[in-house]
Amino acid sequence: MPRVCVFDVNETLLDLRALDPHFARVFGDAGARQQWFAQFIHNAFVATITGRYQPFGAIGAGALDMIAARRGVALAAEDRAAILGGIKTLPPHPEVREALKRLQSAGVRLASLTNSTAEVAVAQLTHAGLADLFEKILSADTVRRLKPAPEPYRYAAKEMGVEVDQIRLIAAHAWDIAGALSAGCAAAFVARSGMVLDPLAPRPDIVGADLREIADQILAE
Repeated sequence: MPRVCVFDVNETLLDLRALDPHFARVFGDAGARQQWFAQFIHNAFVATITGRYQPFGAIGAGALDMIAARRGVALAAEDRAAILGGIKTLPPHPEVREALKRLQSAGVRLASLTNSTAEVAVAQLTHAGLADLFEKILSADTVRRLKPAPEPYRYAAKEMGVEVDQIRLIAAHAWDIAGALSAGCAAAFVARSGMVLDPLAPRPDIVGADLREIADQILAE
């Protein structure tokens, strides 16, 4: 079994719902956060597919401007900064640290792999109290291709000193799972509330409701 587990960060480890009060205040609707993040990912895919690379944070800022324009909201500079800066201070989902520690104690090597820049990733995981659990904090920005393109997964394998089929990508996003499997990785899907797998894509061999269930299955292999 793969003994290197590579974790997506946003929504997989960290809880984006912490941004809901900002969206409720600015847009009058906490649900605008989900609309923004969907636009964020959509724009990231467009940038990747068309080969017009942009840092993930810039894509997020552009997506926020699009949501504001669509809803007829004039974004104040301080509101924009609060939302975009809030990405760095997201809390972990409650079971995450315990599950990571169990894997680490069992000899599983841990890394993170995010589309955010390395600076943002380090800030996020440090604030969340998780940075000490990872051997490496990796960013797709390093290879200037965002997940689910194959380059970030291959980069993670290279950084961990293993072949790509020796890593397991763990994520709460169907697109990330599909990208990892296509690149030759194993994968595990964290089926957090509202998250479902793509029925047209290959299915990972591990699926769990949270990271505790994922860890249970990995350790039982």
